[in-house]
Amino acid sequence: MKTIKCGLVGYGPAFRMGRHHADAINSTAGMATVAVCDVSPERLEVAQEELPGVATYTKLDDMLAESDLDLAVIITPHNTHADLAVACMNAGRHVVVEKPMCVSVQQAKAMLQAAQANSVMLSVYHNRRWDGDYMTIRRVVEEGLVGEVFEVDCYMGNWTPPDGTWRSDKQISGGAFFDWGAHLLDWVLQLVDRPILDVTGFFHKRVWMQMTNEDQVRAIIRFEGNVQADVTISSIARARRSKWRILGDRGSIELPHGAEALTVATELGGLETRMQMPFLPPARERYYQNIADHLLRRAELVCKPEQAALAIAVMEAAERSARSGKPQKLGL
Repeated sequence: MKTIKCGLVGYGPAFRMGRHHADAINSTAGMATVAVCDVSPERLEVAQEELPGVATYTKLDDMLAESDLDLAVIITPHNTHADLAVACMNAGRHVVVEKPMCVSVQQAKAMLQAAQANSVMLSVYHNRRWDGDYMTIRRVVEEGLVGEVFEVDCYMGNWTPPDGTWRSDKQISGGAFFDWGAHLLDWVLQLVDRPILDVTGFFHKRVWMQMTNEDQVRAIIRFEGNVQADVTISSIARARRSKWRILGDRGSIELPHGAEALTVATELGGLETRMQMPFLPPARERYYQNIADHLLRRAELVCKPEQAALAIAVMEAAERSARSGKPQKLGL
């Protein structure tokens, strides 16, 4: 069976994401990490120690020219994703990009166009779709236990000073929405499969003036069919809301932060019922399993690039709305 040869672009120390991707790839049947590219010779030394036999490069052009890799995995600061991904796709390589996809709708469009023009796969690493709590929420909704969903509230917040890295620098990171917010928006947009009418944003810069990311960002998304979603990321919240609060016309789902089960309220057999539903086991390894299945066996790609681009468009519309004080249409 053919092996998909993978090259990592970036092997930085932040959360050891280079090693994370290498381990995930190497534990997936039909895939192997064969090359690493990083501008830092010190990081490449670490890669060689952790991944014996891997080829190393300090320039992307050299890796693309000298190696026979099939797939490039972009694990670099957010504002570099688009240019690196397009370069790899123009060299005929399939591409996986760490979230977020990029930092603007213009970049997202360029990436989609490059994938189509070169007939290669493009996917964004939304492995959190296989978190146990989220898979359980999806199951409850798909089974119809809460009926038709009409309101979704997804929240992540606490009182947290910025870490002082590039992730807190808006010019590099894209802003507060572009880290965990990318996961939250992806979750919500997969739950609510409806056209988006407009987005209203509320952005705050009040406390952590030493860094340029916003302190709190919020997007109110209005979908067709009188359905709304509220997605908030905050680093200035001493009081927290639930991570999830979902309302349907038959019931509700709530998940406070730190809880180990969903609270599902519904009606069964004419009787009102409230139950604690334990999470399904997490299965994040399925991301790369699906990539292998897609490239080797033509399975449907789960994390499609158009879905990731939609999340970028929501973030951008929310920021435009926060500046203008008016709801904004998507720019995608």
